[in-house]
Amino acid sequence: MSESTNVPDRVERFASYLPTKETRLGYLFWLSRPRFWLYLGGPVIVGATYAAGSLGELFTPLNIALLAFFTVPANVFLYGINDAFDADIDEVNPKKEDKEVRFRDDIWVMLVVIFSGVTGGLFIFLVPPIAAQVLAAWYLLAVEYSAPPLRFKTKPFLDSFSNGLYILPGVIAFTAVAGELPPTMAIVGGWLWTMGMHTFSAIPDIEPDREAGIRTTATVLGKKRTYVYCAVCWLAAAAAFTTVHVAFGALLLLYPVLVFGIAGSSIDVDDAYWWYPAINTLIGMTMTLGGLWVLVFGYGG
Repeated sequence: MSESTNVPDRVERFASYLPTKETRLGYLFWLSRPRFWLYLGGPVIVGATYAAGSLGELFTPLNIALLAFFTVPANVFLYGINDAFDADIDEVNPKKEDKEVRFRDDIWVMLVVIFSGVTGGLFIFLVPPIAAQVLAAWYLLAVEYSAPPLRFKTKPFLDSFSNGLYILPGVIAFTAVAGELPPTMAIVGGWLWTMGMHTFSAIPDIEPDREAGIRTTATVLGKKRTYVYCAVCWLAAAAAFTTVHVAFGALLLLYPVLVFGIAGSSIDVDDAYWWYPAINTLIGMTMTLGGLWVLVFGYGG
């Protein structure tokens, strides 16, 4: 195979252009989990798309600012807090060896993390009051998922439930455009989806968390029952989204199908876990394209 067609070589060359973990900028880049940027930023795109009545309402300075904040600064804030309070746990987590970074006790890093959070607080003056309340809920969950006194991540089932924070940027964006909340069942479906996604992502951490004495939904249920829990969350999410539109429910059925396939095969969940940024991006893109089609052409376009 020639060099021009060698995909691993091209990926390796691309990775060489990314900042290294040794520099402050590189550390902050990897701390923000670039693979997961769209977990917060993506819902903004979907929410704004389905709230907009025209392309002009979609591409507003406020929507662009929300997307920019939830794509990078919000992730720096969220994961910076997470890593600061998980420093001891992460010492035995092999995931921190290559794909992520361990906490660096650097005052400048923490100042950037705090500043990243403060910038998002400015939206309280720019969005409708109900969206400002949702933003406050996002901050509460983003901080208390990792930080005392609540530290939801160490409380089985509350760790799962609190990860509804990932759908809230979409609720904020929808409300900022439409002036009202999205359909209730869309919020319920999105929340259930995040619960399943969070708990699935905790499966590779079962042993490190047990070694560190951390109790999570996954450590309590064990690997096999956690698969079932994720499937139930995702089936419920699909059912909820079906009441909004049958196409949404059909898309969400991919998740329980995948989890049953992984559980019943020899696929290592530690490897499968890293497929999901691409899977989630494709699902979100499909939802967005459907919304754009309706926005531009209408149902009968």
